[in-house]
Amino acid sequence: MGKYFGTDGIRGVAFEKLTAELAFKVGLAIGKVIQPKQIVIGTDTRQSNNMLAYSLASGAMSQGVDVLFAGVVSTPMIAYYSEMNQIIGVMITASHNPYYDNGIKIFDKGFKTVDELELKLEHIIDFGPFDVLEKWGSLNLTQDVEKLYIEFYEKLGLKPSKLSIIYDSAHGANYLIAKKLFDKYHPNALQINNQPDGLNINVDCGSTHMEMISEMVKSRKADIGFAFDGDADRCLVVNKKGELVDGDQMIYLFATHLKSKGELPKNHVVLTKMSNPGMLKKLKDNSISYSLTDVGDKYVFKEMNDHGYGLGGEASGHIILNHIMHSGDGLLSALYLLKIIEESGQSLETLLGDIQLYPLKMINIKNVDKGVLKRDSVNVLLEDVKKVLKDDYLLLVRPSGTEPLIRVTMSYQDEAVLNREINRIVELIKKEGSV
Repeated sequence: MGKYFGTDGIRGVAFEKLTAELAFKVGLAIGKVIQPKQIVIGTDTRQSNNMLAYSLASGAMSQGVDVLFAGVVSTPMIAYYSEMNQIIGVMITASHNPYYDNGIKIFDKGFKTVDELELKLEHIIDFGPFDVLEKWGSLNLTQDVEKLYIEFYEKLGLKPSKLSIIYDSAHGANYLIAKKLFDKYHPNALQINNQPDGLNINVDCGSTHMEMISEMVKSRKADIGFAFDGDADRCLVVNKKGELVDGDQMIYLFATHLKSKGELPKNHVVLTKMSNPGMLKKLKDNSISYSLTDVGDKYVFKEMNDHGYGLGGEASGHIILNHIMHSGDGLLSALYLLKIIEESGQSLETLLGDIQLYPLKMINIKNVDKGVLKRDSVNVLLEDVKKVLKDDYLLLVRPSGTEPLIRVTMSYQDEAVLNREINRIVELIKKEGSV
């Protein structure tokens, strides 16, 4: 990670780290380094969005770049428009983070920027030059991002579902477009958390707080529920019992469906090191191979792109259906899942089969020095834990790329062993890394 760019763009507290000055310099750097003729900017629903969007637009315009402003749209909408029109796309969002954070995601012709480009942008942000051109670019509002996105769905052959559906927009970026598309294809679906006020994005709702959609599905006796994150590139599901169906399980369902139709390239999927060992075993049982990348959808996509794979994603619900769209899209995942259910005539539960997910535990450790992970004592303990677990386990200890903390994630078939070993790790990190 660079000075500003983390695993998913630039992210931090708005008005503190993410200031109007920084956003202006990012826009200026885009103009100087990439030198595009035009960029498109979209936002989610945070109160700091317009400050950042118009400041970044001003920086780009100072370099003669024309700016299209799309307003509140989802991250996948910006990525799709950027790819289809071969221009730079910028999304102002902090995804699943609370309202006081915000972020800047940059798409280069539809694809997230690579490390090399981000370092060049960072150099300009820090050192300039900050000169502006005599003739500035223009700023125009556009509805074309939404129009193109709706046209995309018209080509998928979606049919109305007989299911009772509830979907949670997290007061976030897809609250407008999700309603338009669900109303069109599944008019009886119920939308919740669709009244953003700038402060309530992701608050006790959406894919980071599945309790609400779970209880709603059970109390209303619905068949299925979908929950999106703040910028709508992720989707998690609950079944009619209110039980979570995570991104790993959705990928398994998509993989087996595509394999049955002969449409899964190389019978292979791309997942991350966070994937549940029980689900990985089920993929192997179905003769579907997999590769595991570092956490972050850009690493998943790189693996897919480098080797010609068509399906990949993360347990968090960020899924790339590359045979349909090049980037992860929570709304697409939801509507595609409904399409599979309708076409197959089978229930979600039947399609998922008997996956035995292993117990999984994640502990966030705050107020510790991230450099503790380089200490010999920590690495020796981690190697010892791996020897205890032996085979079919998940162990991931990493600093967060978007928040000031260390995440320890473990999954193992024996829950008692899991709890004992993860507590050993957490206690040592707290002791050695206290600040």
